[in-house]
Amino acid sequence: MDKKKVLIITQEMQPYTVLSEIAEIANKLPQYIQEKGMEIRVLMPRFGTINERRHRLHEVVRLSGMNIIVDEDDFPLIIKVASLPGARLQVYFLDNDDFFKRKSVFEDDKGKPFEDNAERMIFFCKGVIETVKKFGWPPNIIHCHGWLTSLIPLYLKTSYANEPLFQQSKVIYSAYENSMGAAFNEDFIQKASINSMNAKDLATYIAGTEGNKVSLHEGAIAASDAIIRGSENLSATVQAALEGIDKPVLDFQKEGFLPAYLEFYHSLLEQEVAE
Repeated sequence: MDKKKVLIITQEMQPYTVLSEIAEIANKLPQYIQEKGMEIRVLMPRFGTINERRHRLHEVVRLSGMNIIVDEDDFPLIIKVASLPGARLQVYFLDNDDFFKRKSVFEDDKGKPFEDNAERMIFFCKGVIETVKKFGWPPNIIHCHGWLTSLIPLYLKTSYANEPLFQQSKVIYSAYENSMGAAFNEDFIQKASINSMNAKDLATYIAGTEGNKVSLHEGAIAASDAIIRGSENLSATVQAALEGIDKPVLDFQKEGFLPAYLEFYHSLLEQEVAE
Protein backbone atom coordinates (compact mmCIF):
# COMPACT_ATOMS: atom_id res chain seq x y z
CA MET A 1 0.00 0.00 0.00
CA ASP A 2 1.37 3.40 -1.03
CA LYS A 3 2.22 5.87 1.69
CA LYS A 4 -0.10 8.85 1.90
CA LYS A 5 1.64 12.07 0.88
CA VAL A 6 1.30 15.21 3.02
CA LEU A 7 2.52 18.61 1.87
CA ILE A 8 3.14 21.08 4.72
CA ILE A 9 3.33 24.72 3.61
CA THR A 10 4.21 27.19 6.33
CA GLN A 11 5.34 30.79 6.78
CA GLU A 12 7.56 29.87 9.72
CA MET A 13 9.16 26.86 11.36
CA GLN A 14 11.56 26.23 14.21
CA PRO A 15 14.53 26.63 14.17
CA TYR A 16 14.56 28.76 11.00
CA THR A 17 11.90 31.45 11.59
CA VAL A 18 10.12 31.81 14.93
CA LEU A 19 7.42 34.49 15.21
CA SER A 20 4.40 32.68 16.67
CA GLU A 21 2.94 29.30 17.63
CA ILE A 22 3.07 28.35 13.95
CA ALA A 23 6.82 27.73 14.24
CA GLU A 24 6.46 24.97 16.85
CA ILE A 25 3.48 23.31 15.16
CA ALA A 26 5.22 23.31 11.77
CA ASN A 27 8.33 21.79 13.36
CA LYS A 28 6.68 18.96 15.29
CA LEU A 29 3.84 18.03 12.93
CA PRO A 30 5.82 16.75 9.92
CA GLN A 31 8.14 14.72 12.13
CA TYR A 32 5.19 13.12 13.91
CA ILE A 33 3.19 12.20 10.83
CA GLN A 34 6.31 10.89 9.11
CA GLU A 35 6.88 8.58 12.08
CA LYS A 36 3.25 7.44 11.62
CA GLY A 37 4.01 6.21 8.11
CA MET A 38 3.23 9.16 5.87
CA GLU A 39 5.47 10.73 3.24
CA ILE A 40 6.20 14.41 3.90
CA ARG A 41 7.38 17.49 2.02
CA VAL A 42 7.76 20.86 3.77
CA LEU A 43 8.00 24.22 2.00
CA MET A 44 8.57 27.67 3.53
CA PRO A 45 10.10 31.08 2.60
CA ARG A 46 13.84 31.64 2.89
CA PHE A 47 13.65 34.90 4.82
CA GLY A 48 16.83 36.96 5.15
CA THR A 49 16.79 36.35 8.90
CA ILE A 50 17.69 32.68 8.28
CA ASN A 51 21.40 31.95 8.64
CA GLU A 52 22.18 29.76 5.63
CA ARG A 53 25.58 28.64 6.86
CA ARG A 54 24.39 27.68 10.34
CA HIS A 55 21.39 25.77 9.01
CA ARG A 56 23.31 24.35 6.02
CA LEU A 57 20.99 25.49 3.28
CA HIS A 58 22.06 24.77 -0.26
CA GLU A 59 20.46 25.38 -3.64
CA VAL A 60 18.58 22.62 -5.46
CA VAL A 61 19.60 23.43 -9.03
CA ARG A 62 17.12 21.06 -10.69
CA LEU A 63 14.22 22.88 -8.99
CA SER A 64 15.51 26.44 -9.36
CA GLY A 65 15.37 28.58 -12.47
CA MET A 66 11.66 29.24 -12.81
CA ASN A 67 10.30 32.75 -13.10
CA ILE A 68 7.14 33.64 -11.19
CA ILE A 69 4.99 36.45 -12.56
CA VAL A 70 3.57 38.89 -10.00
CA ASP A 71 1.63 41.90 -11.28
CA GLU A 72 3.14 41.48 -14.77
CA ASP A 73 6.73 41.41 -13.50
CA ASP A 74 8.98 38.34 -13.59
CA PHE A 75 10.81 37.25 -10.44
CA PRO A 76 13.30 34.36 -10.40
CA LEU A 77 12.52 31.54 -7.97
CA ILE A 78 15.44 29.87 -6.21
CA ILE A 79 14.85 26.65 -4.26
CA LYS A 80 17.09 25.70 -1.36
CA VAL A 81 17.00 22.75 0.99
CA ALA A 82 18.21 21.84 4.48
CA SER A 83 17.87 18.86 6.79
CA LEU A 84 15.77 19.55 9.86
CA PRO A 85 18.02 19.16 12.93
CA GLY A 86 17.33 15.98 14.86
CA ALA A 87 14.99 14.58 12.22
CA ARG A 88 15.18 12.60 9.00
CA LEU A 89 13.33 15.31 7.15
CA GLN A 90 14.21 17.88 4.50
CA VAL A 91 12.80 21.39 4.37
CA TYR A 92 12.57 23.25 1.06
CA PHE A 93 12.96 27.04 1.04
CA LEU A 94 11.62 29.41 -1.61
CA ASP A 95 13.96 32.34 -2.16
CA ASN A 96 14.09 35.54 -4.18
CA ASP A 97 16.31 38.57 -3.57
CA ASP A 98 13.56 41.14 -4.19
CA PHE A 99 11.17 39.61 -1.68
CA PHE A 100 13.12 37.70 0.94
CA LYS A 101 16.68 39.03 1.22
CA ARG A 102 15.83 41.78 3.74
CA LYS A 103 16.87 41.22 7.36
CA SER A 104 13.39 41.27 8.84
CA VAL A 105 10.34 39.18 8.07
CA PHE A 106 7.07 41.11 7.59
CA GLU A 107 7.76 44.54 9.14
CA ASP A 108 10.51 47.15 9.01
CA ASP A 109 12.54 48.23 12.06
CA LYS A 110 9.76 50.67 13.02
CA GLY A 111 7.10 47.96 13.07
CA LYS A 112 5.47 49.06 9.82
CA PRO A 113 4.36 46.24 7.48
CA PHE A 114 6.32 46.10 4.24
CA GLU A 115 4.40 47.68 1.37
CA ASP A 116 5.04 44.66 -0.84
CA ASN A 117 3.80 41.98 1.58
CA ALA A 118 0.93 41.20 -0.82
CA GLU A 119 3.35 40.65 -3.70
CA ARG A 120 5.58 38.52 -1.47
CA MET A 121 2.57 36.35 -0.58
CA ILE A 122 1.48 35.97 -4.21
CA PHE A 123 5.03 35.03 -5.24
CA PHE A 124 5.28 32.48 -2.44
CA CYS A 125 1.87 30.87 -3.04
CA LYS A 126 2.32 30.57 -6.79
CA GLY A 127 5.95 29.48 -6.35
CA VAL A 128 4.95 26.69 -3.96
CA ILE A 129 2.47 25.21 -6.44
CA GLU A 130 4.93 25.42 -9.33
CA THR A 131 7.64 23.80 -7.19
CA VAL A 132 5.38 20.87 -6.25
CA LYS A 133 4.61 20.45 -9.96
CA LYS A 134 8.36 20.19 -10.55
CA PHE A 135 8.56 17.56 -7.80
CA GLY A 136 6.01 15.53 -9.77
CA TRP A 137 4.71 14.51 -6.35
CA PRO A 138 0.89 14.31 -5.94
CA PRO A 139 -0.05 15.16 -2.33
CA ASN A 140 -3.10 13.55 -0.72
CA ILE A 141 -3.21 16.34 1.85
CA ILE A 142 -2.00 19.93 1.51
CA HIS A 143 -1.83 21.67 4.89
CA CYS A 144 -1.34 25.46 4.82
CA HIS A 145 -0.15 27.31 7.93
CA GLY A 146 -0.52 31.07 8.27
CA TRP A 147 -1.76 34.03 6.22
CA LEU A 148 1.23 33.93 3.84
CA THR A 149 -0.17 30.64 2.50
CA SER A 150 -3.78 31.86 2.27
CA LEU A 151 -4.00 32.11 -1.53
CA ILE A 152 -2.92 28.51 -2.10
CA PRO A 153 -6.38 26.96 -1.44
CA LEU A 154 -7.98 29.35 -3.95
CA TYR A 155 -5.29 28.95 -6.60
CA LEU A 156 -5.64 25.17 -6.42
CA LYS A 157 -9.42 25.42 -6.92
CA THR A 158 -9.22 27.94 -9.79
CA SER A 159 -6.03 28.46 -11.81
CA TYR A 160 -4.74 24.95 -11.07
CA ALA A 161 -8.09 23.17 -10.97
CA ASN A 162 -7.20 21.01 -14.00
CA GLU A 163 -3.67 20.18 -12.88
CA PRO A 164 -3.58 16.34 -12.63
CA LEU A 165 -1.13 16.41 -9.72
CA PHE A 166 -3.71 17.96 -7.36
CA GLN A 167 -6.87 16.13 -8.42
CA GLN A 168 -6.93 13.96 -5.27
CA SER A 169 -5.61 16.61 -2.88
CA LYS A 170 -7.55 17.67 0.21
CA VAL A 171 -6.60 21.19 1.27
CA ILE A 172 -6.50 22.09 4.97
CA TYR A 173 -6.03 25.67 6.14
CA SER A 174 -4.91 26.42 9.69
CA ALA A 175 -6.22 29.85 10.69
CA TYR A 176 -4.07 31.65 13.25
CA GLU A 177 -4.53 34.82 15.23
CA ASN A 178 -2.39 37.15 13.13
CA SER A 179 -2.74 38.36 9.55
CA MET A 180 -1.27 41.16 7.45
CA GLY A 181 -4.32 41.45 5.19
CA ALA A 182 -5.64 44.58 6.87
CA ALA A 183 -2.53 46.44 5.69
CA PHE A 184 -3.08 45.52 2.03
CA ASN A 185 -4.41 48.19 -0.34
CA GLU A 186 -7.16 48.09 -2.93
CA ASP A 187 -5.01 46.72 -5.77
CA PHE A 188 -4.56 43.39 -3.95
CA ILE A 189 -7.35 41.75 -5.97
CA GLN A 190 -5.80 42.73 -9.28
CA LYS A 191 -2.35 41.52 -8.28
CA ALA A 192 -3.62 38.24 -6.81
CA SER A 193 -5.65 37.41 -9.95
CA ILE A 194 -3.11 35.13 -11.60
CA ASN A 195 -3.55 33.34 -14.92
CA SER A 196 -7.22 33.47 -16.01
CA MET A 197 -8.69 34.48 -12.63
CA ASN A 198 -10.90 37.52 -12.15
CA ALA A 199 -12.10 39.70 -9.27
CA LYS A 200 -15.13 37.47 -8.69
CA ASP A 201 -12.85 34.52 -7.89
CA LEU A 202 -11.29 36.55 -5.06
CA ALA A 203 -14.52 38.02 -3.68
CA THR A 204 -14.31 35.91 -0.50
CA TYR A 205 -11.01 37.63 0.35
CA ILE A 206 -12.79 40.97 0.72
CA ALA A 207 -14.86 41.60 3.86
CA GLY A 208 -16.75 44.43 5.50
CA THR A 209 -19.73 46.54 4.53
CA GLU A 210 -17.50 48.82 2.47
CA GLY A 211 -16.28 45.82 0.45
CA ASN A 212 -12.70 47.01 0.64
CA LYS A 213 -11.09 45.23 3.60
CA VAL A 214 -8.80 42.32 2.76
CA SER A 215 -9.51 39.28 4.93
CA LEU A 216 -7.04 36.53 4.02
CA HIS A 217 -8.26 33.97 6.55
CA GLU A 218 -11.86 34.25 5.37
CA GLY A 219 -10.89 33.74 1.75
CA ALA A 220 -8.74 30.72 2.58
CA ILE A 221 -11.50 29.22 4.73
CA ALA A 222 -13.97 29.52 1.84
CA ALA A 223 -11.58 27.82 -0.62
CA SER A 224 -10.29 25.00 1.61
CA ASP A 225 -11.73 21.51 2.10
CA ALA A 226 -11.18 21.58 5.88
CA ILE A 227 -10.11 24.05 8.55
CA ILE A 228 -8.09 23.90 11.76
CA ARG A 229 -8.33 26.57 14.45
CA GLY A 230 -4.62 27.07 14.92
CA SER A 231 -4.90 29.77 17.60
CA GLU A 232 -7.05 29.85 20.70
CA ASN A 233 -8.16 33.40 19.91
CA LEU A 234 -9.35 34.27 16.42
CA SER A 235 -10.91 37.51 15.20
CA ALA A 236 -14.68 37.92 15.24
CA THR A 237 -14.85 37.84 11.44
CA VAL A 238 -12.89 34.59 11.27
CA GLN A 239 -15.05 33.06 14.01
CA ALA A 240 -18.17 34.04 12.05
CA ALA A 241 -16.73 32.54 8.86
CA LEU A 242 -16.04 29.25 10.65
CA GLU A 243 -19.52 29.08 12.15
CA GLY A 244 -21.15 29.49 8.77
CA ILE A 245 -19.41 26.74 6.80
CA ASP A 246 -20.41 23.18 6.01
CA LYS A 247 -17.03 21.49 6.03
CA PRO A 248 -14.84 19.74 8.60
CA VAL A 249 -13.42 22.04 11.29
CA LEU A 250 -10.95 20.92 13.97
CA ASP A 251 -11.14 23.06 17.08
CA PHE A 252 -8.08 24.56 18.74
CA GLN A 253 -6.03 21.89 20.49
CA LYS A 254 -4.46 23.22 23.67
CA GLU A 255 -2.73 19.90 24.35
CA GLY A 256 -2.14 16.79 22.30
CA PHE A 257 -2.49 18.50 18.94
CA LEU A 258 -0.32 15.96 17.09
CA PRO A 259 -2.61 12.91 17.45
CA ALA A 260 -5.64 15.17 16.88
CA TYR A 261 -4.17 16.48 13.61
CA LEU A 262 -3.29 12.95 12.48
CA GLU A 263 -6.84 11.75 13.19
CA PHE A 264 -8.18 14.76 11.27
CA TYR A 265 -5.98 13.82 8.30
CA HIS A 266 -7.25 10.24 8.38
CA SER A 267 -10.89 11.39 8.50
CA LEU A 268 -10.33 13.44 5.33
CA LEU A 269 -8.55 10.56 3.60
CA GLU A 270 -11.44 8.23 4.47
CA GLN A 271 -13.81 10.83 3.03
CA GLU A 272 -11.74 10.78 -0.17
CA VAL A 273 -12.12 6.98 -0.44
CA ALA A 274 -15.89 7.25 0.16
CA GLU A 275 -16.19 9.75 -2.68
